[in-house]
Amino acid sequence: MQSQPTIAILGGTGDLGSGLAGLLAAAGYTVVIGSRAKEKAEQTSAELTSRLGKIGKKGVVRGDDNRNAAASADIVVLCVPYSNHDHILEEIKPVMQGKILVDAVVPLVPPKVHVVQLPASGSPALVAQRMLGPGVQVAAAFHNVSAKKLHGGEKADCDVLTFADDVTAREKVISLANVVATRGVDGGVLANAVAAEALTSVLITINRRYKTPGAGIRITGLPVSEVR
Repeated sequence: MQSQPTIAILGGTGDLGSGLAGLLAAAGYTVVIGSRAKEKAEQTSAELTSRLGKIGKKGVVRGDDNRNAAASADIVVLCVPYSNHDHILEEIKPVMQGKILVDAVVPLVPPKVHVVQLPASGSPALVAQRMLGPGVQVAAAFHNVSAKKLHGGEKADCDVLTFADDVTAREKVISLANVVATRGVDGGVLANAVAAEALTSVLITINRRYKTPGAGIRITGLPVSEVR
């Protein structure tokens, strides 16, 4: 039986990153929290380990700086603020060859984060693929999962649209999405990720209008046997 991949989560000290880390570790994945400050990553990993212990889980979580976290993982999830996106990619590029990068970054532009403002450079996921080159399989996922839904110890009650040009990479990321949410749904090639990136601003608007802590999405009409 093939062992599970080690997952690095860059931006793992934030709400989304730590929520993903906790659920993945509880499911048996080895998780490395990445941060610009190694000490902050180690603190978050210790807190997550303690929290998992209290619910009877023995998840393996450790912390490191972004580059070392990426170097030690098979799959790297990037969930940093958009303003740090390109800088972090440049930092980790030398250690990413042969790996999968899951880009979860949304191009929000404060203060009007409820308005879709796609950058002139295009989809962050496509930018990541251009920056990292063909030796890295870039996927995109987790854009529309509210961080608030990930900290209750249960899967988020929503679907996760998942995109990648490489089908095998897409399937691996769908497997991760199945751990943290209701299910991962195949959204096709990486260029389609722009739809999920833009949708986040729409969900923020819905949250404000209906005073809900975290609106999500659900894809209807799919037979269970066809959703992986």
